[in-house]
Amino acid sequence: MSRNQFLMLLAGGSAAAAATLWYVARSRSRNVWPTPQKVRRVSVEERVMQYGARVDTRLQPAFQNAGVAYPPAEVALLAFKDTRVLELYARGSSADDWRHIKTYAVCGASGKPGPKLAEGDRQVPEGVYQIALLNPCSRFHLSLKLNYPNAFDQRMGAADGRTHLGSDIMIHGGAMSVGCLAMGDQVAEDLFILAARTGKNNVRVVIAPADFRQERPRLIMYEPRWVSMLYASLHETLMQFPQNAVNGNYVFSANGDSKPIAIHATTMP
Repeated sequence: MSRNQFLMLLAGGSAAAAATLWYVARSRSRNVWPTPQKVRRVSVEERVMQYGARVDTRLQPAFQNAGVAYPPAEVALLAFKDTRVLELYARGSSADDWRHIKTYAVCGASGKPGPKLAEGDRQVPEGVYQIALLNPCSRFHLSLKLNYPNAFDQRMGAADGRTHLGSDIMIHGGAMSVGCLAMGDQVAEDLFILAARTGKNNVRVVIAPADFRQERPRLIMYEPRWVSMLYASLHETLMQFPQNAVNGNYVFSANGDSKPIAIHATTMP
């Protein structure tokens, strides 16, 4: 393309087209074509090398105080929607009792009490989940993908005639989320490295509308009938874990870590 042709296109109001054609013509004359930028993929192992030492420094004292070896044999994450907290439990073997390690603040989560029913409903799922994969290249720093919809979700969806149940439910960094649990970057590092060191298949995630160890499940009239069955199962699962001496009374630092501020001996009637 000559300079005069370029100026004619520009004068005719086709500035974007002229600029594009001018760039292509110059590239051809130099036999150089633009190439897409390659994004380097980082592995889970590289993230462990990057963040592992500082996460170990944060977590080892808490495990030592709880009397659990680090890294443990099994990990459980209990998330409660009403108090917006995530409790970390661990044990040294399947024969050991669960021990409370730490409690974290949930920085961001959308929706209301009740299970996730459909893609786009903005609900955080409720149930017992496994870690499907660890994502070292998340848009939200680091993330742990849950196996939602699990077998129970799929059976209830089929029974209701629901087909688009949603997917890609994560526990991730950052402070905002739709349908996931945003934990802040530092806490995401803790959970990611802990899951990597423990083995993702040895991590379970329990998400409930409230702590059913402290209060009986309350159903909402418009919820599906099977929700009562789900909540009974969640209650049974949660009763495997000892209640904290401190229930729902924490002051959280900017990084999402917690310290108790009051003690309540609350038991379920």
